[in-house]
Amino acid sequence: MPKSRHLLREDITYSTARKEEVNILHRLGYYDQQNEFFARISDSRGWIQAVVAYHLGLTSPDECQVADIVDWLHGSFNVCVPVTINNWKNSRQTGQRVLLRLPLPYRVGESFHPGNVDEKIRCEAGTYAWLQDNCPDVPIPKLYGFALSTGETFTHIENLPFLSSCFQHLRRLLLSYLNRQVPTRYVPCPSTRLLDQRTLRTGYILVEYIEGTTGEMLSSTWKKRHNDTQLRTNLFRDLARILLSVSQLSLPKIGSLVIDHSGFLQLINRPLSLEIQDLENERIPTHIARDYTYSTVGSYITDILGVHDSRLINQPNAINDSGDYLYQASALTAMRAVLPSFFRRELCRGPFVLSFTDLHPSNIFVDKDWHITALVDLEWACARPVEMIRTPTWLTNQAVDEIAETPEEYDQMRAEFVDTLRTEEDRSGFTGFVGSNCESRLSTIMGKGWESGAFWYSLALASPTGLFSVFYKQIQPRFLKYCSDQDGCDTFHQAMPWYWSQDFVRIGARKLADKKEYDIRLREEFQDE
Repeated sequence: MPKSRHLLREDITYSTARKEEVNILHRLGYYDQQNEFFARISDSRGWIQAVVAYHLGLTSPDECQVADIVDWLHGSFNVCVPVTINNWKNSRQTGQRVLLRLPLPYRVGESFHPGNVDEKIRCEAGTYAWLQDNCPDVPIPKLYGFALSTGETFTHIENLPFLSSCFQHLRRLLLSYLNRQVPTRYVPCPSTRLLDQRTLRTGYILVEYIEGTTGEMLSSTWKKRHNDTQLRTNLFRDLARILLSVSQLSLPKIGSLVIDHSGFLQLINRPLSLEIQDLENERIPTHIARDYTYSTVGSYITDILGVHDSRLINQPNAINDSGDYLYQASALTAMRAVLPSFFRRELCRGPFVLSFTDLHPSNIFVDKDWHITALVDLEWACARPVEMIRTPTWLTNQAVDEIAETPEEYDQMRAEFVDTLRTEEDRSGFTGFVGSNCESRLSTIMGKGWESGAFWYSLALASPTGLFSVFYKQIQPRFLKYCSDQDGCDTFHQAMPWYWSQDFVRIGARKLADKKEYDIRLREEFQDE
């Protein structure tokens, strides 16, 4: 019987592992790292109780009951530890549980790029604070507080001791009266007591637990009931209203919102999307510093394409053979060449709007009628070009390459959502990002993006391994439809890859050697003892 190895959510055999496009050698280490990290959390129950009591202003940590490991909620990048509050007398709270949410250091590249955990927490907290202040109609869980690995701790103003809370309220009023920037509702309150008993040495956020009475994850019912027209109408209408609420407030540049050391909201972090930390986790440099922000669409996309270049150069199993190398290098070269064809010049310097880049069904909670009751997991939200806002890819339960191969079914669902969005724009009176120009309405921009191919271009950018399938199925054909040589592939692959890098030949030789070494090491990992 073939030997299998543990991944985080399944076992894998060599015959399957050798076909994977991702670095399985790296992922084989996750299982043991998870067990070690979870054991450390379990051994820190006293600290967890102290953290929760501190942020909620409870009189004693003994009022907090930490859930057993079997009841923890484990996602791809975080583990959430439910904590029950005994006899919690809080009129603003709908339930008796909260979640201590800890990023998984072995999934966000902490060892390769130290500070990634804290960056992720700052960006998520910044998104919470911005939505609370600017879009109170967007349903999100309550954020009670957060902390960084450095010991910096922030607590919501309402849960501070009475005198401290009064002082902070007066301070906010005075700063507002003087037309000065007002800090967020999260006040830096370092606690020596928490630091003294700290055993995890990692950051966290403390959020409201979404109880079953509030809603359930859309992923629980989506596949079975997505053909129900009334349910889908309710979902699309609520999602359209959320997108409109968020996108009508333009941001000055492309980046991520963070809460700084003094508790003020700042747009000073790189636009942190999932693929950036995911690649850094596999020890692939992205060359995008944390303090990078962008004022133009082109500069941002150029750097994102650089991330894809780095994956090809640094991932040990990035190519299968020399033909695959030509295939990938050609696509990356062409992606740079065709960029001006997909993004409108008049929008190259904005508007930039907050974008939920990880809005999948498990992050959307709905009631029985599929009205949205909460959006969770906001860590990958960032300010991006408005033309990069697109309908979710999960609408037809297909993978990215499947949508690119046969987009007709997806197009029907996409058009239905855009029609709903247009109706909500009419209802709300939204006239567009630029004056009263209907051409700059969000529904129009999304519709034109589908027609021009900007949808596919931005989708390709978001998928390090899916970029090539999207390019060859949906982007390249737009430029070859009038070409006399309809195949054109041989000529394309003979010319284009040479313009990808001046070191094209040297890199190719090294990549073939990397793949050979990777295959040997992978085979050894699955050999019997």
